[in-house]
Amino acid sequence: MGFAVVVVMIIAASVIAGCTNNMAVLAWDEPHIIHVAGKVLCQDCTQGWNEWISGGNPIKGVKVSLTCMDKRSRVVYYTSDATDELGQYEITVNKYFNGKELYTKGCTVRLVSSPDDVCNILTEFGGGNSGIKLSRPTSVYRGLIKHLLKPLYYTTPMCDKPDTDNSDSEYKDAQGQRGHYK
Repeated sequence: MGFAVVVVMIIAASVIAGCTNNMAVLAWDEPHIIHVAGKVLCQDCTQGWNEWISGGNPIKGVKVSLTCMDKRSRVVYYTSDATDELGQYEITVNKYFNGKELYTKGCTVRLVSSPDDVCNILTEFGGGNSGIKLSRPTSVYRGLIKHLLKPLYYTTPMCDKPDTDNSDSEYKDAQGQRGHYK
């Protein structure tokens, strides 16, 4: 009887030690760095439809920003990065900022500026003008959290969409009445 109790105690101690050891491993592998990556391309409207939609030339030196807000819509973190010769950027952010976990769903990636003399007009194609909100990470693996975003685009002034706001094109008569005819 005494031997059985000792064996049960040894098994219980090894199970408890194994559980706490696994907890330590899980805490050790928790990722603390968030990677946000993507590409910036120049969209050329002078090409055919397929080239315009799926093509694009990478732009080196484009400034891309990451702005993170808390749940009360206050900016708590801002950083930026420049693209390399392939038009790619990678922004790394610490998951914990000022002692609190960063609210990644409140983070937005935007285009800031293009050094290209020709291709420097922001487009909404891909969300470059209004920004792309981070949602679910593309990959989470062994201490790595990565958000791989779709390409962002600039275009040339020739391809810029004109402002077609109807309020400016309406005729106003002497009394300020609006209408399309005189």
